[in-house]
Amino acid sequence: MTDPTGGSAGSDSDAVPGSGATPGSDAVAGSGSDIDRRTLLSAIAGAGVGALAGCSATERGEDSETTEVADETAKELATRFAPTLYFDQAEPWLPTDPRPYASEVDGESIVDGFDALDGYHERYAEMGEPPDPAVFYRAVEYDESPLVVVQFWMYSAFDQFTANFHWHDWEVLHVYVDTETDRPQLYVASSHSRKIPNNEFLDPEPEMVPRILSELGSHSSALSVNDEPNRFQRLAGGDLAADITNSAIESLEALSELPLAYGLPRDEGGRLPFVVPEYEGAPVYEHDRLPNVDSESLVDEELTIRSFEALTSPPTDLPERSTGIVLRHAEREEPAAEDAVADEEATSYDYELLPASEVQDITDYTGPQLSFEFAVPQFAEDAVAGHITTTGAPWDQPRVENPAADITDPNHRRELSNRYDAIGDAAATNTVVTRITEAIPTDDAPEGEGLTTQAGTVEAIALLESEPAMVPTFGGVAVARDVPEGEHRLTVNAAGQAPHSQRLTVGGGSDDTATASGSDDTATASGSDDTATASETDTATATTDATATSGSEQSTSDGSDPAQRITTAGVDTEIPLVARENAQKLEVDAEGTDADLSDLAVEDDFAGRLYDAPMDGPDAVYVHRGGAYTTEVRDTEGEIGAFRVNPDPDPDADDDDAATPPSVRIDRPDTGKASLSSFLASIAAETRDETAELLDDDTDDTGGDGGGTALDGRENSLRGLVRALEAIVTAAERAAENARNGNGQRADRRLDAVANGLETVVERIEAASEDLPDPLTNAARNRVEQATRRTEQAKAANRL
Repeated sequence: MTDPTGGSAGSDSDAVPGSGATPGSDAVAGSGSDIDRRTLLSAIAGAGVGALAGCSATERGEDSETTEVADETAKELATRFAPTLYFDQAEPWLPTDPRPYASEVDGESIVDGFDALDGYHERYAEMGEPPDPAVFYRAVEYDESPLVVVQFWMYSAFDQFTANFHWHDWEVLHVYVDTETDRPQLYVASSHSRKIPNNEFLDPEPEMVPRILSELGSHSSALSVNDEPNRFQRLAGGDLAADITNSAIESLEALSELPLAYGLPRDEGGRLPFVVPEYEGAPVYEHDRLPNVDSESLVDEELTIRSFEALTSPPTDLPERSTGIVLRHAEREEPAAEDAVADEEATSYDYELLPASEVQDITDYTGPQLSFEFAVPQFAEDAVAGHITTTGAPWDQPRVENPAADITDPNHRRELSNRYDAIGDAAATNTVVTRITEAIPTDDAPEGEGLTTQAGTVEAIALLESEPAMVPTFGGVAVARDVPEGEHRLTVNAAGQAPHSQRLTVGGGSDDTATASGSDDTATASGSDDTATASETDTATATTDATATSGSEQSTSDGSDPAQRITTAGVDTEIPLVARENAQKLEVDAEGTDADLSDLAVEDDFAGRLYDAPMDGPDAVYVHRGGAYTTEVRDTEGEIGAFRVNPDPDPDADDDDAATPPSVRIDRPDTGKASLSSFLASIAAETRDETAELLDDDTDDTGGDGGGTALDGRENSLRGLVRALEAIVTAAERAAENARNGNGQRADRRLDAVANGLETVVERIEAASEDLPDPLTNAARNRVEQATRRTEQAKAANRL
């Protein structure tokens, strides 16, 4: 996808909510595969990638001016480095010459989207092969420098990427060449948008013919530089080198070993279904201006769904990626041996290599706006945010005259800056990162009472509504670069999964900023000021010889580089999604609450904290019905409230009904001693009742399937546990009553009794562990840990 404003994607994007909110405002209206850790460590050690730091066009060092290279020299360089292009066997739109679809409007040459799409398919049907395969080149040299950049521009008539489909698509490959040494310095292949890290490779072999692996439908360009030409390899492994040398974020443990580049997710086990693009409420192929386009003209139906929300669970039957088409420069000599093997497995075509000047007189690429609607969790009715795309000619983009504007990896820019005065050094920018996972039940918990998280089975789409920018995940990781400082809303959608949305603040933090999207020990004491709207980490760029250290502010070996602020979304850089068939909306209605609530968090007894983000008024989050939750609210004074939530894991609904069950609602949540004491009574009563059921089962001599056992005289330990829990319920209820009556001292004495009682419960659990089913033992232990923490918070609370 090519962004006419200078990014690497197909188009500008705006958040356009269903209510008609203006672009740039919050829209409020009515994956992936796990990568082996050892392989990652090995690959990164070999590649020498360092800590991430972004580069911003407005902040980085100044680059020299460029001038176009003489025609003969440009053609010679273009012929030498003309890339071989590998496409998925299901790819409908190969690089072509747009001029057959041009028309004159008001004295200017334009290409209309309907004309290009319909004309391409009409000519494809007539010719029986892709019409006019073409790649356009231009070359520029930096003033007073031996550095020349050859650009290869590729035009496709349409882009059907899941959330960013649009008319027309331009992709580009930059090849940086030192004309004094005659060696290539850097490859940069465009990814989806200006916000997503491009695929880059530093110091490729001089004899190498660049290869591009094109993503199905979107044409996002991955690199292939090793001996396996038709597959993308993010990390070195076996005898194969990695296909990129992009950096990782070493300051974030969860991502410290993952080179940040979009790559080619379908080659890495990622699954992403394609959506049928619509125009004016109907599939685009039904439009009367597209007589030669039908449903079979788009991405194969086996890979396509009508909408994300049409599925109740993530799809599991998507075909894997397979190279089926190869395009090679017509004048290139016989391919290398490994390329020849790849050619035997695919249909090959020759493309014509043409100077870009031949199409630069086309002033515009037009077409009506197409949009993708993101679901946004909201209190009561979910909102809709639309991601729209626009089209245009690429020639006014900054990267056309200054290719270095397209270098997204800071270490690559720094290395070129060290070699050439013409290239300015990298500078700090704001980057938002997160990992998208899936919440599922765990066998360690009682049935319907506990979760764990696992790597996502499909890739997701993240939307920064307030910026706006759409970014797809790669291996479950979402990265948005060059995000302006300020307030943002991040929304995540995935096929067959309930949506996630949260507010976050980017930049502007200080060294004592702590995480609000943090771990279970976030905000453990009332009155603390150490919460923030997003997890933020100061890092710095690092050369391959420098390793960033842990801590809030980091620097390179020489300390000369500015700090880079990384903002993480989710909890510990993780956002767990829930399959729609298992999702239930948890609503928090802050209306009428005395406290000024600022944050909402949800944690499961087994999976821990799953959601933690700022709130402003009523809020909602989707949770898995098979979990047992503590919902936490925090107010602007640092006070905390907690509430127990146990959704029904088996709601009364037809199995074929895709609708989610009624929402679970917490009305007027308050903070302080009374709230936390009431929570303690609830969680103790819940555990007491489950334990007492075992005694009832034994009395009835029902045995059971593991939920109850014949105690054979050993029931005393269970009765002791039930009595200890009952004592906590009583003490906690009285503490809550004392707090509501304004007697804080008496409430604290009751809370001391709760704390002592919890110590007794720990002893009773151990004594009864042989009589308790393992899942219930695990749950009881986890709840005691939670209760102990909440007891300390209640005692520390200033608000009654």
